[in-house]
Amino acid sequence: MLTDIEDPAALFFFAHQDDEFGIFQKIIDESVKGNRIFCVYLTDGVVTGMDTTSERRNRETSRVLSSFDVQQSDIYFAGDTLSISDGTLIDNLEKAADWIRRWLPRFSQANVVYVPAWEGGHHDHDALHALVISIIRDAKLQCEVKQFPLYNRYGCRGPFFRVFFPLLRNGKVEAAKISWLNRLRFLKHCLSYPSQMKTWVGLFPFVFLHYLISGRQILQSTSYQRIFQKPHDGVLYYEKRGFSSWEKMSQRIEKWRHDFGCDVL
Repeated sequence: MLTDIEDPAALFFFAHQDDEFGIFQKIIDESVKGNRIFCVYLTDGVVTGMDTTSERRNRETSRVLSSFDVQQSDIYFAGDTLSISDGTLIDNLEKAADWIRRWLPRFSQANVVYVPAWEGGHHDHDALHALVISIIRDAKLQCEVKQFPLYNRYGCRGPFFRVFFPLLRNGKVEAAKISWLNRLRFLKHCLSYPSQMKTWVGLFPFVFLHYLISGRQILQSTSYQRIFQKPHDGVLYYEKRGFSSWEKMSQRIEKWRHDFGCDVL
């Protein structure tokens, strides 16, 4: 039986081990505020046929989070426990939602929740966003919910994408300057996921340029209405890669919400 947490808390929801790279600064900020940090991962981080294991990915992420003083007991690899593979969260909405609904009520003193942005980058990110926004709304939890961009292809051609680029449709952008010391620290952490070398070969140059030129932690508020709207016009990144489609995403979310008995707009 899970024990209720009475400490002031900040809850961070991630789809994959290493998604935390998009919000390192806020993990520090919330800890400085006195909030206890809890991190949840809703897939096991392993694509079928991938040359790695969930255990390896869990270890990599745990080492990174421990450098921010996040306790191992406060990291939940729910996707591993639930056997939800990387890329299949949209096919396991009920299973993931049931876990979240049982886990969330423990945090009566949660001040803020962070989720990946609704941006059409990775279909797992969008699926998780829709789950968390819906469950918190229907549970009537009194806490802020913030979204952080990771990557999307808005305004891009061909195979290109943008990193840490907030979609204006998601609302007002909150951009906080990150110190040079922390920028260097975060870049070092981005090299701490050797099991994801192929991914980071493509991702790291864009992250490096962001910290060099802008160096800001980007956040936006969330909107329940947005999960019924396509993240942006044109082809989404996960569509371009052939991983999923907006039609499938919207249909699965609508079906899950109907089966779950969620309130309508």
